[in-house]
Amino acid sequence: MPISNILPRLFHESGLKSVYTTGLDAWLIILNRCCRMLAYGGTSLVLALFFAELQIPDSRIGLFMSLTLLGDVILSLLLTLIADRVGRRRTLFAGSGLMILSGVIFATCENYWALLFAAVVGVISATGGDFGPFRAIEESTIAELTCRDTRNDVLVWYVTTASIGSAVGTELAGRIIGWLTEDENGKGAGGWTLLEAYHAIFWLYALMGALNMVSTLFLSEKCELLGGNNSTAPLLTNTAANPGEDDLAKPAQPEQPASSGSFLSNFKIISHDTFRIIVFLWVLLMIDSLADGMTSSSLTTYFISTKFPELPKSRLGDMISLSYLICSLSSPFAGPLARHIGLINTMVFTHIPSSAAVLFFPFPSTAAGTFALLLLRMGLNNMDQAPRAALISAVVRPQERTAVMGITSLLRTLSGSLGPSITGFLAGAGRFGIAFVVAGALRLVYDCGLWAIFINVRLHRHEEAQDQNAQAVEAENAEPQAV
Repeated sequence: MPISNILPRLFHESGLKSVYTTGLDAWLIILNRCCRMLAYGGTSLVLALFFAELQIPDSRIGLFMSLTLLGDVILSLLLTLIADRVGRRRTLFAGSGLMILSGVIFATCENYWALLFAAVVGVISATGGDFGPFRAIEESTIAELTCRDTRNDVLVWYVTTASIGSAVGTELAGRIIGWLTEDENGKGAGGWTLLEAYHAIFWLYALMGALNMVSTLFLSEKCELLGGNNSTAPLLTNTAANPGEDDLAKPAQPEQPASSGSFLSNFKIISHDTFRIIVFLWVLLMIDSLADGMTSSSLTTYFISTKFPELPKSRLGDMISLSYLICSLSSPFAGPLARHIGLINTMVFTHIPSSAAVLFFPFPSTAAGTFALLLLRMGLNNMDQAPRAALISAVVRPQERTAVMGITSLLRTLSGSLGPSITGFLAGAGRFGIAFVVAGALRLVYDCGLWAIFINVRLHRHEEAQDQNAQAVEAENAEPQAV
């Protein structure tokens, strides 16, 4: 096959064509998450180590992460349920401000209770995951900007660039700490203690929050519900039009939702048919999130650091960064794979090997064996994320997406918030490794349950109904002309 034919096919199969045709708003949302995950990657490397350097007991480290995730639950509930009324861009802007606030406090303070306040009230990633108010709103916005043919591809690159951001953030954090402190015994050649170096990473976190805030200003009205027909005025101007759009990238317009005057009315827009399907997914995702909370990136880093204390922090950063890099390289294959074997099969059969790696993670006696399982776990861990968001978009009505994704994020965060406390208790009792065995088993329960319940669920039925209605209207309009 000549290269002139290979490149367009590769451009299409990789999903980059869908990202390009969706336009500038999608690019900015993807860039925002990449920068945010860079910040989360840095904090995931240092957060537990930061508290250990402050001589905080393991049980209180786990409690801190649990309470932080509970704070994320409240914040996510508040912001995602009002996002479509006050404006998605304004909500993302406010979330970026809270991210900056938390970063500055962590960069300047060492008091446990002040740090806990900043984490609960603001936005800090206690686990390295994107549990704050951003993701549900951004995924709902991407669903608004795309159609069913392009949505999964755009979401794949939304996840892929996030993994790249995490890899860069982890590697950068490890290198900065290694550069500022030549060794871990007091002051090194750089003249910084470990605590001072950890504070520097939180300044980087605040900077990424500022970049998110600025970038949000340039999102257009198309990011709002119904493309701005039911939204507030733009933050700056409406000049951020999406270049390169074609008919493929334009979603079918959803029907106008009922006005919402309270939190309860946001729940009421979820239909009975949608609830009957989504409630099973919520239960399974809560099981998976509990497992993820027990073995978060921060706790995994802490486990490796305590099991192999001779391992330099820069080398540990290299290990975590490489695992994120492999994750980012595997994520783009989720789109083509989903097109060929389906969303559910992609979610399940890429996640099972990752779950098994978590289950066996505590058993290797060498750093090399532990590192190999980490690569297997992280390399396949995110391949279910884009298909999962596409699955939710495919089984709910367009006007329900923000509320459903917000509630999904809330339930996942609420469940995940229990995990660090469980792991902290086990670590304090000298049973750190048991947390990984239990988490791996829970993840396998999620995988098997997902396949058993959702393999035969019909997808995109609401959008198909809209397309049929649109075709019927076109046919009616065409009849008088034919006569």
